Amino acid sequence: MISREPVRRFDMPSDSTRGWRGLPRWCGALALVAVAAFAGHQLAMQAGLARLREAADHRLDMLATGLDADLARFDYLPALLEMTPIVPALLGTPSDLHLRDAVNRYLDGVNATAGAEMLYVMNGAGTSLAASDWDKPGTTLGQDLSFRPYVIDALAQGRGRFYGVGVTSNRPGYYLSYALRRGQPSRGVVAVKINLSEAEHAWRKLPGDVVLIDQRGVVILSTRDDLKFRPLLPLDALQRAEVLRSRPYGDAKLQPLQWTQKEVLDRDVQVISLDGRDQLATARTLRGAPWQLVVLDDLAPVRVAARNAAITASLAMAVLLLLAVALWQRRRAVRQRLANQAALQAAHDTLESTVVARTAQLRAAQGELVHAGKMAALGQMSAGVVHELNQPLTAMRTLSESAGILLDRNRLDDVRGNLERIRRMVDRLARLTTQLKTFAHKSELPLEPLLLSQAIADAQVIVAEASKKQRISFEIDVQPAALGVMAEEAALGSVLVNLMRNAIDAMQDAPLRTLRLEARQKDGRVILSVSDTGPGIHPDVLPRLFEPFVTGKPAGAGLGLGLVISAQLVRAMDGTLRAANLKDGGACFVIDLPAAVAETRNAPVPFLSIAQQE
Repeated sequence: MISREPVRRFDMPSDSTRGWRGLPRWCGALALVAVAAFAGHQLAMQAGLARLREAADHRLDMLATGLDADLARFDYLPALLEMTPIVPALLGTPSDLHLRDAVNRYLDGVNATAGAEMLYVMNGAGTSLAASDWDKPGTTLGQDLSFRPYVIDALAQGRGRFYGVGVTSNRPGYYLSYALRRGQPSRGVVAVKINLSEAEHAWRKLPGDVVLIDQRGVVILSTRDDLKFRPLLPLDALQRAEVLRSRPYGDAKLQPLQWTQKEVLDRDVQVISLDGRDQLATARTLRGAPWQLVVLDDLAPVRVAARNAAITASLAMAVLLLLAVALWQRRRAVRQRLANQAALQAAHDTLESTVVARTAQLRAAQGELVHAGKMAALGQMSAGVVHELNQPLTAMRTLSESAGILLDRNRLDDVRGNLERIRRMVDRLARLTTQLKTFAHKSELPLEPLLLSQAIADAQVIVAEASKKQRISFEIDVQPAALGVMAEEAALGSVLVNLMRNAIDAMQDAPLRTLRLEARQKDGRVILSVSDTGPGIHPDVLPRLFEPFVTGKPAGAGLGLGLVISAQLVRAMDGTLRAANLKDGGACFVIDLPAAVAETRNAPVPFLSIAQQE
């Protein structure tokens, strides 16, 4: 009995097997992306920290040097006062009011020159005998300052230094003290108070925050007011007792800062958390005082840059992996293409003969198209030449007939004027034939300044017979009368004659037959409008009016080339020609040409029609 169960294939891997086989590749790719992200983050973080540390070191060098200079520039004052006779004399006779007043004024003058905040003299008991601010509120004069550390140190060691809030002024400052001995036990103390608020104000102009920490770990100067007179860590009992005794911080509550050390990068460089924000703290110990100057830089921008670098590195690794996969796929495609090349070669050989035959047919068709194009161009050129020659010849016939009538009447001046117009038309025909000789070559029309009213008058002569036959009235408005354009005389005349003839033809059946030409100058251009009172241009024809063989005239009345030639002539003269229908009926053609940049010719001789001559 034969089993109908389908035979199982054990040599072909299933879809699930292929999926598990590709899993290690995906895991490896993800691992490479993760490694690239980690490396990019670490490198960017280290580079950002290095830049912050370098900038912080430069700021610390500048700030520490300036602060040391501020603290040391008054060291000479106590010794200078010891050499002044009236100061030791006051210590010997402290009850002498005149001597005390003299010392007060002397200290005021010295302090005005030195630039310290305050300068005063105390006796051996720490009581102020004279002061530079004796006449100001909050003076130390008469105050017992024996509890202040700088007085105690000066009496015990000869010199003292102290930073604290003034007992009487409530303004913080740096105190320098010097014992007045002169070879005998201390008889008194000279003290200088230095105001460091100017230095603190200058720190605010620098990037980051700056704090100055004293020997107890209390911030005494800072670019942030909320950090001043606050310790980094809570003070112990001994420190609190000393603070209560010497009162260096005035009435400050000494609330500890939320200052947490997170990472030590170097001996003077740490990553700390201040008020919940990570900061890079770079410290420097001053030479002139037991204080530390610390620069704080926010680490948020550095971490944002590191995160962006990690994202960029992971994306770059992903792109590299995609490129590797694309190259591998390309190699597979190349092998596939090589495998199919033999099969395609046979088809190629078969198609090659077909392509040769089709190519021969296309060449024959192309030759026929070129011949047809030449014939069309020849027809267009012939029509254009007939169009251009017919207009001057018609005008010359009219002028010659008029000249005969005028000659019979012995009006020699008018005959001479008509002959002059005939000469200009002959010149125009000569220029036309010259242009026909160079028809195959692309050239620009030579532009010259022309009097617009003269060109209009010449065009009137050419269309005189047609206008008289159709009883057309002309309205010419050229302002100013000497308005000139940059154009080629024959080309401008051809355009005007063509527009006038079209207007005359359009008004054959109109009850009112007026041809109006109006010209004005605007922004270095001349705007000439030619309008009629005919029925206007048909809406279907208006969008294609300047295309070859498009005309609104009846069949056989026009070839549809006049406006095409006119538009090309106007473009050759750096102008534009456009058309539109008027609201009250009729069509309007607008010519935009450059205004004349030189003086135009003389005013035109008015055209005399046959009716006017009679």
